[in-house]
Amino acid sequence: MYSIIVVPPAVAADEPGGGRTDSRIRLAPGERLPFGRAVGDRTPDARTPDAHSPDAHSPDGSTGGGGLSIAHEGVSRRAGEITAQGTFWTLSNLSSHQTYVVENPEGAGEHIKVGPGRLEAPVPFEFSRIVLPAAGDLLSVEVWAPRHDYLRSPRGLDGATTAPAFSVDRTKRYFAVLAALCEPRLRGEPHAPLPTVDRVVERLRPTWPTASRTSVQWNIDYLAVKLRLKPGPETADTGPRLNGKKESLVSLALRFDLVREDDLAVLAAPAGRAVR
Repeated sequence: MYSIIVVPPAVAADEPGGGRTDSRIRLAPGERLPFGRAVGDRTPDARTPDAHSPDAHSPDGSTGGGGLSIAHEGVSRRAGEITAQGTFWTLSNLSSHQTYVVENPEGAGEHIKVGPGRLEAPVPFEFSRIVLPAAGDLLSVEVWAPRHDYLRSPRGLDGATTAPAFSVDRTKRYFAVLAALCEPRLRGEPHAPLPTVDRVVERLRPTWPTASRTSVQWNIDYLAVKLRLKPGPETADTGPRLNGKKESLVSLALRFDLVREDDLAVLAAPAGRAVR
């Protein structure tokens, strides 16, 4: 059963072998795909060959059936290796000096770095983009991990339910404020500056006509307490001053999926149906 799909980069058409953008390579658990400027091409949508085939083993002894050839002079001859591991995959960086970045296109800037020489770094993203620095260019190899395994218990456990880590009510004004703060990064701009309080007020006016700087700032302060970034008013300790309060709120919300792209609908509610 295939578990990992690799989409090769779009190399410039004037490069030898360039312009190929429609091929996909499918890997089953345990299969490996070396990639680089001087690895043998692997047939798209093909499984690893028989273990007795001359091409069935890479120089390090792994099975692979050829590899993904990236025809760019800035890519190492043996740049790296992708290994399918069931519901996830690992990346080996065989370069001696380049750091590779693996981005989560759906994660509002979420990424991991795989340093030179690092082997079998696990990648947890369902949709991933390996970014390879190549002589002034940035080449992208997409890797998809669509297989999902879930726990299926025949019956629930007895006893009290587990309290949620973060309890938010998506019908409340504080959630609309949080969604407005997160919106730029959820819209595909992972490094976008956060909106000012005035911009948040303007963004909320269609659903909250009486929004003001004071009310929005009050909700930001409330969120800092509710999400445990600051101690509550019932404690004598006010805690250290929280610099970058908005940045901390957005980072926490995006990291734990408290606000998703679907939640931005609260910012576009029809007139007369404003959030409470």
